[in-house]
Amino acid sequence: PARQRLDAGEGAGAPGRLIFAIPDHPWVDTEGGAAVRVAMTVADLGNEIGQLLTVTSERESVGEASTPIVTYHSASGRINSDLTIGADVTLAKPLAANENICFQGMNLVGEGFRITPAEADSLGRCPIIKPYQKAKNLLQGGDSGLVIDAYGLSAEDLQREYPAVYQHLYEHVKPERDENNRASRRNNWWLFGETVGKLRHALRGLTRYIAVVETSKHKPFVFLDAAIVPDHKLYAIASDDALHLGVLSSRIHLTWAEAAGGRLGVGNDPTWTNTTTFRPFPFPTPTTAQAARIRDLAEQLDAHRKRQQNAHPDLTLTGMYNVLTKLRNNESLNAKEQNIHTQGLVTVLRQLHDDLDAAVAAAYGWPVDLPEADILTRLVALNAQRAAEEKAGKIRWLRPEFQAPASTQAAPAKVPWPKPVAERMALVRARLTAARDGGLTLSALRTGFTGAKVGDLEDLLTTLATLGHARQADGRWYPL
Repeated sequence: PARQRLDAGEGAGAPGRLIFAIPDHPWVDTEGGAAVRVAMTVADLGNEIGQLLTVTSERESVGEASTPIVTYHSASGRINSDLTIGADVTLAKPLAANENICFQGMNLVGEGFRITPAEADSLGRCPIIKPYQKAKNLLQGGDSGLVIDAYGLSAEDLQREYPAVYQHLYEHVKPERDENNRASRRNNWWLFGETVGKLRHALRGLTRYIAVVETSKHKPFVFLDAAIVPDHKLYAIASDDALHLGVLSSRIHLTWAEAAGGRLGVGNDPTWTNTTTFRPFPFPTPTTAQAARIRDLAEQLDAHRKRQQNAHPDLTLTGMYNVLTKLRNNESLNAKEQNIHTQGLVTVLRQLHDDLDAAVAAAYGWPVDLPEADILTRLVALNAQRAAEEKAGKIRWLRPEFQAPASTQAAPAKVPWPKPVAERMALVRARLTAARDGGLTLSALRTGFTGAKVGDLEDLLTTLATLGHARQADGRWYPL
């Protein structure tokens, strides 16, 4: 079940506290009962220490009894409103630094929007036919197909510019939409049920974005091409920066996500949402070298998984991460898992994650082997610190040029391109240092000077790289 946020008596003058809780228990009422999970709590007056039971195993009973046999781990302490003991992640506040770049994907509300390649050919392969990514296929493999995305077009525009597509939607979507309870969906039958305009705005100018499945056992963060339409069971983070993918893929964030996001469904899988998981999460403030290391490892991680899946079409992210979990737990692999290990080079995957965990921990200034309880305690404290900073006016935007363009520093004034090479080098290094972790493209760097030729600037940057004063990555130049 989604983790409950229960009122433990604070803020209303009542001294009540939770004294007993089981946050996640199988429903065992009757034979053939619903496949659901429940939470159980007991509250009392006073500031008492509570007992928290966590289910460690479940197995079917033998004989006529239909109830499963459940074993528990018991812990004592103050029970938080989210039915945990230790750092109270429910106290974390959403941070302005993380706003307006993470959104749930598109909810089609009409299967007729989805089409096959053959149907796309018959409709003319027009620009409003786009690749589609379903959450299930991201993890389990398989082609998610194509969708008709008429966002920005009126019905009249659609009929005039793409008559074949209009007729397809009229015949395959409109009848279903005519029965929809929401007037906006009935009236705008040719558009997705949720078009998520804010996400589209945030993706402008990006060639890729980060995606993660809302509810799943594993939480691999992956880069998707910006042309791909994400479905509503995916969350899209509008950033093309591998630094962000690396931090989100780290043990530090995944520990936070499991505690803050709760669980859902028959599989009792962890959930990840913008409001509970992403907005309150405090990202680190790495040095230039630390950011470069995280970016490099994150790019390797994303490339490794895609390369192995391209080489082995039946290889899935779920399979790879199931095997990775077994390797971490020193469990033996069966024949199928051995094959996945070989095809996915899962030992390499493990090493990349281990190196990434170490790099992200270093960016926070924390030991890499912190227990999960300590990670949560530090993240809650860091969230409070960031919230206080933001209240005082200091916001560590993830994408300042998009989130707060008016609040970013004005671009340096253009200066004449000097003739002496030494002066050119000094000016370029100064501009790169000012940009720091964001880096600068060659075009952006050139706009800061009048009279600078592309060839001269390229030669100078190459010289700086040779001398160990600059580096290039992903089309951007960074200081060293």
